[in-house]
Amino acid sequence: MTTHRGNFTATGDLVRFALRRDRVKLPFWVFGIGLGMLYAVSALPTVYSTPEERQVRADLMSSPAATMMSGPGYGLDDYTLGAMISNEMVLWLTVPAAMMSIFLIVRHTRAEEETGRAELIRSAVVGRYAAPVAALVVALIANTGVAVVTALAMTSGDLAVADSLAVGVGIGTTGLVFAGVATVTAQLTEHARSASGLAMAVVGAAFLLRAIGDAAEPGGSVVSWFSPLAWGQQLRPFVDLRWWPLLLSSALVLGAVAVAYALAGRRDVGAGLMPARLGRAEASPSLSTPFGLAFRQQRASVAGWAAGLFVFAVASGSLSDSVTEAVAENPAMGEMFAATGQDPTDGFFATMALFLALLVAAFGVTSVLRLRAEERSGHTEAVLATAVSRSRWISSWLAFTVLASAFLLTVSGLGIGLGALSGDAGASVVGEVTVATLAFLPPVLVVVGVAAALFGIRSGWSVGAWLLVGYAFFFGMFGALLDLPDVVAEISPFAHLTVMPLAQLEVLPLIALVVIAVSLAGVGRAVFRHRDLDLG
Repeated sequence: MTTHRGNFTATGDLVRFALRRDRVKLPFWVFGIGLGMLYAVSALPTVYSTPEERQVRADLMSSPAATMMSGPGYGLDDYTLGAMISNEMVLWLTVPAAMMSIFLIVRHTRAEEETGRAELIRSAVVGRYAAPVAALVVALIANTGVAVVTALAMTSGDLAVADSLAVGVGIGTTGLVFAGVATVTAQLTEHARSASGLAMAVVGAAFLLRAIGDAAEPGGSVVSWFSPLAWGQQLRPFVDLRWWPLLLSSALVLGAVAVAYALAGRRDVGAGLMPARLGRAEASPSLSTPFGLAFRQQRASVAGWAAGLFVFAVASGSLSDSVTEAVAENPAMGEMFAATGQDPTDGFFATMALFLALLVAAFGVTSVLRLRAEERSGHTEAVLATAVSRSRWISSWLAFTVLASAFLLTVSGLGIGLGALSGDAGASVVGEVTVATLAFLPPVLVVVGVAAALFGIRSGWSVGAWLLVGYAFFFGMFGALLDLPDVVAEISPFAHLTVMPLAQLEVLPLIALVVIAVSLAGVGRAVFRHRDLDLG
């Protein structure tokens, strides 16, 4: 008979094993989030160097659309640098912390069961709950790292220590909340992808609740308190610091762990509490091709990306008039969007088009990474056992990624244009901004091509494409402020376009980028034909 204590046997060994497996991923997440905060602390004092300039920014952030994308607006009456960072940066660093926690938990729990490794490990002297507890311990370590690095980044800018610590702890505890959520969703379904999807849906619902609640009234409404993403901002750092909202996060973490513990005792290893749906006896004709299979496997992901990008784009576009007014009062702010003499409104549209294109590039990487997941799960081996060649298989998946990326860019551009119609913009802005956003397709394809080439060489190397996305994002969004040499910025494929609507589009760079993307994809396809499959 297994004792209560025996349920946790070998937890320490599994913690060390998980830390060894994630020795590259976790530092990437932790220091990436810390770098985001360090940039804000370094750059914002340069752009908003006087109280008057910060107050102009506060007026901009008081609009409902800005509130939905940032925070409840504490401290807008006296917008200090600390209040600005707390109001505008915390949310956008909390969401990555939540994603890190979800992927970490699912990777070390449900994914292990799906691949059969959990059963192999439990054939040794390992307790029933050792794996989920070990995953939670690693999540605790990672989120503690996020809290420490974030707080240190803020104190490096001479911000108050207690308030900086509150910001860091708020981000870290919210990350732990979603680690608890993922522990529950990992008990519900048989597949890691579904478990991650359910947990990410909770993140999306929390974001929506926070946005609606914060926009309802200054400082947030009752609805805001139903969202864990709001609790970190409700600490009110740099305005009127209070610590008790952390009790909500702690209670939800403990509650989620207790629920997961109870659910885990009611299912078999490898099974989920929600029974898997049985498919049809015969597949539809659309599934008889690799392209149809790629569409079926990724249609939900594309729909989710499209919905999220469209909502964000509409909200961003609705800010165009407010941004123009703010730039008129603070010319330094205009440097974020356009060079001297250029229209700041066009610069704002161009910046948002670039930002959304970078997000679409991130989708492209995730789409190519599905090739790796299919290969490691054994699905690719099963497909290649039929008359489907390796070239046809990888080409079909890449073709779907290209079409989906074009679709997402179009949706993003339409969203910005439709949002701008709420202001003084004319109807023609919809078409202009949509074309400007779609013009970023070639650099997006270069990112996809890099991921495909790395995948072709070795499936595990495909994650290296994230480095290019991160590099392009950093220099695309902040390069102008940092005044870096052109040769540094031009490593990014997004740096080679004449950005619309600031300037007329040049065709030659587009053709060159497409040729590079096709060549990289060709390399990936050619190399993939000659390597062994990675079966995990």
